[in-house]
Amino acid sequence: MRTEQEMFSLILEVAKKDERIRGVGLTGSRTNLNAAKDPFQDFDIVYVVTEMQSFIEDKHWIDVFGERMIMQTPENMELFPPTLNGNFSYLMLFTDGNRIDLTLCPLEKKDNWNSGDTLAVILLDKDNILPSLLPANDKEYWVQKPSAAAFSDCCNEFWWVSTYVAKGLWRQEILYAYDHLHIVRKQFLTMLEWKIGFETNFSLSIGKNSKLLEHYLDEETWGILINTYPLCTYNQIWDALFKLMNEFEKVAVDVAKIIDVPYSIEESKKIKRYCRHVQTLPKDGKEIY
Repeated sequence: MRTEQEMFSLILEVAKKDERIRGVGLTGSRTNLNAAKDPFQDFDIVYVVTEMQSFIEDKHWIDVFGERMIMQTPENMELFPPTLNGNFSYLMLFTDGNRIDLTLCPLEKKDNWNSGDTLAVILLDKDNILPSLLPANDKEYWVQKPSAAAFSDCCNEFWWVSTYVAKGLWRQEILYAYDHLHIVRKQFLTMLEWKIGFETNFSLSIGKNSKLLEHYLDEETWGILINTYPLCTYNQIWDALFKLMNEFEKVAVDVAKIIDVPYSIEESKKIKRYCRHVQTLPKDGKEIY
């Protein structure tokens, strides 16, 4: 596997030799002093270029970066519409395990080449035209303090979608139920992140997909959370749903007290009773009540 230094040298060498490339920027975890270093970290690179079309038309110019295992070009994909607003990206995984996510950014967008990301540094600026940046930091990714409205919305979504899980299980539509269980769990994760935010003065990031959450939860809470990721059976999904209900309410009550907003115990009791009732309904039932 090529070293980090070898990769950066190659990325910069390509840019220096190509007159179309006027600047090189780095974003992502490699700019973040708080991020753990490991061999799976991407090289999130931006090339600021004078024009785009010649790069896009030449399908082989990227071969210089090494032998690829697989590549994705999102802006060329129909199933997943592009989201980079005029940029063009090459997501490349190489046979030595390294990965470069390379984005072409047109020169006219140079003032916002990093799309406002605070995890960004300039590696090369041939013409001294790229805007100055503050030292890279991950503050914009820190858990944010919830407003009363956000707290209310999270609670409402949790209890509302819980009824979809129950409906799907009664109908024997297990994939429908499982997908909605994930939505319910996402609200629980949000509530957990808020609680951790208050405990740490909202000074850290939990990471994408709550990947660092384990480090901030006690062993018991973490164990309960993990046990809500069941195998895809009806009984296990029912069990996971009720575990989430109980744990969500505990955490939500704590957060509500901290931000001094009401939490509707009565509403949650009604939904718990409803879901328990649906669980016992005969499969040939014609009425809910």
